[in-house]
Amino acid sequence: MTRTLLTLARRLALAIALFAPLALTSARAADDFLPPTEAYKYDARVTGDQLIVRYTIHEGYYLYRDKLAFESATPGVTLGAPEFPVGLDHEDDYFGRQMIYRGTVTIPMTVTYGTTPGPLELKLKWQGCADAGLCYPPTTWTTTVAAPATDAAPAGAAAAASSVPAASPATAAAEDDDEDDARTVQNLVRAWLLLARAAEMRNDDAAAEGWLARIDAPQRTLEVQQRRAALLVRQGKVAEARALVREVPEQAPGDARAKLSAEAQVLRDAKLWSESYEVLADASRRFPDDVELLYEQAMIAEKLDRLGDMERLLRRVIELRPEHPHAHNALGYSLADRNLRLPEARQLIVRALELQPGDPFITDSLGWVEFRLGNREEALRLLRQAYNARRDTEIGAHLGEVLWSLDQRDEARRIWGEAKRRDSANEVLRGTLERLGVDL
Repeated sequence: MTRTLLTLARRLALAIALFAPLALTSARAADDFLPPTEAYKYDARVTGDQLIVRYTIHEGYYLYRDKLAFESATPGVTLGAPEFPVGLDHEDDYFGRQMIYRGTVTIPMTVTYGTTPGPLELKLKWQGCADAGLCYPPTTWTTTVAAPATDAAPAGAAAAASSVPAASPATAAAEDDDEDDARTVQNLVRAWLLLARAAEMRNDDAAAEGWLARIDAPQRTLEVQQRRAALLVRQGKVAEARALVREVPEQAPGDARAKLSAEAQVLRDAKLWSESYEVLADASRRFPDDVELLYEQAMIAEKLDRLGDMERLLRRVIELRPEHPHAHNALGYSLADRNLRLPEARQLIVRALELQPGDPFITDSLGWVEFRLGNREEALRLLRQAYNARRDTEIGAHLGEVLWSLDQRDEARRIWGEAKRRDSANEVLRGTLERLGVDL
C-alpha cells in the first residue's frame, strides 16, 4: 500500500471507528459520556516476576474480559498469559454472551526480562461500553512501566543482546508500514461490524448485509457469519443460519469449540431451547469440563425447566471453579424462584455476593430469596439497593412485587411503568403483572 493510500485508509478507519459507536446509541449526545481515560483508569507495576495491571472502571461502564490483552513492545521482554479473574455474565446485543468487568479488576501476569530489567513499554488493548448505550471502539494504549531493581543480568544476556544486529532504518520503516497496514485493516473490520450491528438494530437488514459484505478478513469469518446468521434468524430462516455457521472452515485449534458456541447462540436467538441444549451438550462431550460451556448449558436447562440437569451442571461448574459467583447465584436464584429449598438457596446467593460484592443482579437474587422467606422489609432494602445500582427490568419487576405486597402500590406501579418502558416484552415483568392482575 502506498503512503497516500495508507493515509486515506487510516482516515477512513478512524472516521468509521469514531462514528459507528455513536450509531449504536439513542439520541443521547456524546457529551453525556466520559472520555475513555476517565471511564477506564489504570495503573501498572512490576513486582518481582509479576506485572500487575489494575483497571478502575467508572460506575455505569464496563470492560469486556475477552477484549483485554497485554503486549510487550520492549525487545527481549516477554509476558505470560494474563490471569483473568472471573467476571460478570452479560448478554450483549453485539458480541452475544460475554464476561465483563465493573468496578476494580486486577490482572497479574508473569514478566521475563532477557537482559537487565529496565523500563517496559506496555501495550494495553481494551474495549468497553457504557450502560447508557455508547460502545467505545477497540483501543490500544501504550504506557511505560518501571522495572524493579535487580542485582545482575542473567548470565550471558548482555553478550547475547550485543550480538544482535540493529535493524537498518529502511527495514524498520518497512516493518512499521506493515504493522500500520495490519492495524488499519483491523480497525476497518471492527468499524464495519459495528455499522452492521447499528443497521441491524434499526431493522435495516439490507444495510447490515452491505457492511458485512465489505469484510475480507479470514480470521474474522466466524464472527461475520454469526452476524449474518442473526439476520437470517430474524427472517425465520433458522436452518440457513445454522448451516452458515457450520460451514465456516476451522483454521485454529479453538475454532471447533467457537463454532458450536455460535451455533447454540443462533438457536438461542430463535428461542429453540431444546436444540440449543443439544448443541451445547455435544460441545461439552467434545470439550469436557469446559466451565463456560457447562454454564451456558445450565442456563438453557433452566429455560427448559430441567431443574435436575441445571443443578447438576452448575454444581459441576462450582466443583471445577469454586469461586465462580454466577454459578452460585444462578443455582440459588433458580431454587428461590421456584420456592424450593430456600435456606440452601439463600446460602448459595450469600456466597455469590461474597465472591462478587455489590453486584446488583446478585443483590436482586438475595432480595428475592428474602422475600420468598417472608422477610419483606429486608427484601425491600436489598431490592432498592439493586435497582438504584442498575435500572434493570427484572430487578424492577421484583422490587415492584415487594412494594405491592407491602401496600405501597403507587410506587410499585411507578417502578413497573419504568421497567415496561425499557422492555415491555420482558418475560419476568409480564408474568408478574399477569399473576398479580395489574394492568398498566
